[in-house]
Amino acid sequence: MKTALIVILCGVLAPMLLIGAFVAANWAPELTVDELQARWASPPSVFVDVAGMRVHLRDEGPRGDSSPLVLLHGTGSSLHAWDGWANALKGKRRVIRFDMAGFGLTGPSPDRIYTIDSDVGLVIAILDKLGVERCVLGGNSLGGAIAWRTALAHPARVEKLVLVDAGGYPSHPQSVPIGFRLAQLPGINLLLMHTLPRSLVEQGLRNVFGDPGRVTPEMVDRAIAINQREGNRRALVDRFRQRQGGSLAWRIPELKLPALIIWGARDRLIPPDDAERFHRDIAGSVLAIFDDLGHAPEEEDPARTVAAVERFLGLS
Repeated sequence: MKTALIVILCGVLAPMLLIGAFVAANWAPELTVDELQARWASPPSVFVDVAGMRVHLRDEGPRGDSSPLVLLHGTGSSLHAWDGWANALKGKRRVIRFDMAGFGLTGPSPDRIYTIDSDVGLVIAILDKLGVERCVLGGNSLGGAIAWRTALAHPARVEKLVLVDAGGYPSHPQSVPIGFRLAQLPGINLLLMHTLPRSLVEQGLRNVFGDPGRVTPEMVDRAIAINQREGNRRALVDRFRQRQGGSLAWRIPELKLPALIIWGARDRLIPPDDAERFHRDIAGSVLAIFDDLGHAPEEEDPARTVAAVERFLGLS
C-alpha cells in the first residue's frame, strides 16, 4: 500500500517539479509601457488615443503626400518590422506604421476583441485621427489580411495594396513556430502568459526566415521585450481563440485596385502558392517572389524588397 502511494505521489510531484523548474528558469514578468518606452518608443514614436487605446505610432516623411503608405505588421510583431522600408521611403513618401491592438507598445484592446473586423476598424480610426483620406495600404501576414479586408470594406480609403506574405486563404502551413502552436493549447497557453523562453522566441524567428542565420540577437531582444508588454501575451491567446482564417477568401477577386504581391519562396507558414492565388484573383496585380526569403521578407532583406515597392509606386 505504501509503495503504491509513493508511486502515485512521484507521478504527481515529478511533473509539478518540472513545471516549477521551467517557470523559474523562464519567468518573464509583464513590463509597463514606461519601462519599455525609452528603448522601443523613442522619437519619432508618438502615442495617439484611438479606440480606447494609446496606440504606438510612427508618422514620417512629407506631410504633403496625398496618399501616404500605411504599413501593418504581422502576429507577434510590431511597427519595428518596417524599419528598413520606412528608412528607405520616408524621404520620398509619407510612411505611417503602428502597433496593432494586442501587440507592441499599443497593448491589449479594452474589449478583448481581436477579430479582423475590429482590426479593420482600428485602421480606419487611425486614418481618421491623422486626417488621411486615402492611402497605399500594405501589410505582412496578419497585417496583409487586414490590408485587403480594409480595401474591401472601405474601397474609397485605399488607393493601392501591398501584400507581403499576406494571410487570407484557408490555412495550410508547412511549418508553424512552436510558440504559435503552444499559444493555442489550453493550459499550456496559461503557462506562457508568465514565461518567455529565449530559445522559443529565437526558434519562432528562425522558423519564419528563409535564412535562419539572418536572425540577429537584437531581433530576439526586441521580440522578447515587446511581448512582455503588459497584456500582450493574454491578447495573443485571445486572438488565436477568435481567429477565423479564410472566412472571406471568396471575395478577394472583388478587389479592383493596383496591387503588389511580395512573397518569400521559402515561406513555410503561408506557402508561396497563396502568392500565385492572390495574383490570379486580383486582376492586374504585380507579383514579386524572392527565392531565398521566408515569411517576413521586409525584415529579412529590406533593401531588396523595398526596391519592388519603389518600382510599384513609381519612385525608381
